[in-house]
Amino acid sequence: MDARQRMHLDCDVLVVGGGAAGVAAATTAARQGLDVTLIERYGFCGGGAVAGLSGTVCGLYEATDTPERGPTQVVFGFADEFCGRLADMGGLSEPVVYGKTWTRVHDPLIWRETADSFLHEAGVRVIFHAVVFGVHMDGDAVRGLEIWTKEGIIDARAPLVIDASGDADVVAMAGLPSTIGDNGRVQNPTMIFRLLGVDTERFAEAYGVDTIMPPAVTEMINAQHNAGNYVLPRAKIWLFQTTRPGELLCNCTRILGADGRELNTLFWRDFSEAELEGRRQMREYARFFRDKLAGCENAFVNDTGVQVGVRQTRQIAGVKTLMNADVVQGTKFADGIARSPWPIELHAGTKPKVEWLLDDVYEVPFGCFVPERGEGLLAAGRCLSAQHEAVASARVTAQCFGYGHAIGHAAVMAVKDGVAPRDIDGTELRRVLNADGARLD
Repeated sequence: MDARQRMHLDCDVLVVGGGAAGVAAATTAARQGLDVTLIERYGFCGGGAVAGLSGTVCGLYEATDTPERGPTQVVFGFADEFCGRLADMGGLSEPVVYGKTWTRVHDPLIWRETADSFLHEAGVRVIFHAVVFGVHMDGDAVRGLEIWTKEGIIDARAPLVIDASGDADVVAMAGLPSTIGDNGRVQNPTMIFRLLGVDTERFAEAYGVDTIMPPAVTEMINAQHNAGNYVLPRAKIWLFQTTRPGELLCNCTRILGADGRELNTLFWRDFSEAELEGRRQMREYARFFRDKLAGCENAFVNDTGVQVGVRQTRQIAGVKTLMNADVVQGTKFADGIARSPWPIELHAGTKPKVEWLLDDVYEVPFGCFVPERGEGLLAAGRCLSAQHEAVASARVTAQCFGYGHAIGHAAVMAVKDGVAPRDIDGTELRRVLNADGARLD
């Protein structure tokens, strides 16, 4: 129990989670005149991009077998606007090579400030250091949230709730249908970290400009791991030069449980084990880099994610589901409200599996964010309705910006016009997005 008197809050839209999707949704809805409240468990926005230190804006550019033509941007709208301001503030690199495509490396501190500026300008009410622990229900309809803060519990009411938690937390608390991975098996989390003190010129001379490390590095990791000199469970690794001098962003760990399972951060025991194992692996990889990689002789760990990076947990069961085949075939939809060129990345085994969609994009339909059962609720972000392998593409940052942009406009249509979210015309929503710079056509 909590003996303190409950506080009350009424608004038009409650957004749960301040990652890319939540920031985009809240900003978009507030710009159209809605009273929007965003609830975030940390003291900053950014979600997996910042707390999880994913460190890159993936999903902006086409993949191709003709890299000499340079990067071709195919995702715009809120993602493009956010990246433009992030770059203007000195927090975003130029495109860097990532296999058959390109990505951009961001500064997580400047990401936070960029999000702050968007939310402040739009007039979004932000509640930091707050956790949603319950929902107000009227039958199958979500009518509001119970929010824990240091001051006490807030009873918040709104005609629409947007679940941008990443884990479909509101969906679960409401008892609405959801799925978890491939029959419960999810992609393993990772502990991303940053190294300072790197001679990045020597590093680039030795290993090239592709941020996916070359076979020579993979072979070295395997040899040292198999000889017992280091414990390096993943051999195919990604190292990115950042916007800061002498720094590498390191995505290389493979966090499994002591029993060999891919850990699922929905479970408190798994989440806790992942943090401990992630920090242990971070130190081991950093030691290997200092000992064996050119330019890293004087490097030291500057930072890790505030938490492990989470790739996959729970998805809503939606009116529509993004299928694995949609991703690899470049499927388009009349109600497609976001587009993606990003490959399927399955982080299982010592070498991630990457399946590319070349010179094309696929689209994500609006129905992937509408629960198959339940009213007053929309999802945004990586908890969209999607098959296991499809999530491995659809979860990245540029697309989450796009989902939030779309769902923010859907919130406006629902609240201002008094339309149930499931009755929104996805083709009309697509038209509204194009008018707001999404360039879906």
